[in-house]
Order: sequence, then C-alpha cells, then structure tokens
Amino acid sequence: MTNSKKISTMILASTLVLGLTACSNMSDRDRNTAIGAGAGGVAGSVLTGGSTMGTVGGAVVGGVIGNQVGKNK
Repeated sequence: MTNSKKISTMILASTLVLGLTACSNMSDRDRNTAIGAGAGGVAGSVLTGGSTMGTVGGAVVGGVIGNQVGKNK
C-alpha cells in the first residue's frame, strides 16, 4: 500500500474516532453499530490493500457484528 493510502486510512480512522465522541446521546446498541462499522471498514481496507469493495464489505460486516453484540442482555 502506498504512503498516501496509509495516510488516508489513518485520517479516516482518526476522523471516525473523533466523530464518535459526539455521539453521547446514542444508545449502547447504536454506538456499538457505529464502532463496528468503523473498525470493520478500516480492517477491510487494510486487508484488501485499499479496495473499495473490501472497505465497504468490512464496514457492513463490522456494523452487523457491532449491532448484535450484547443483544440478549
């Protein structure tokens, strides 16, 4: 992966983390969904070398997993 893609990925991840701090009125489930989607998107991007489909697929899978975490508490 080129340096510009690495920098872009890090900026995206940082923006996501900072953006989530503004979500204090979200339910735990909503927050878990957003965090899962962000983490999944970053992981998908890294694992596929910056592929758009990998990033979107990772975000979708991460969001679903984040949504289901602690569902039956």
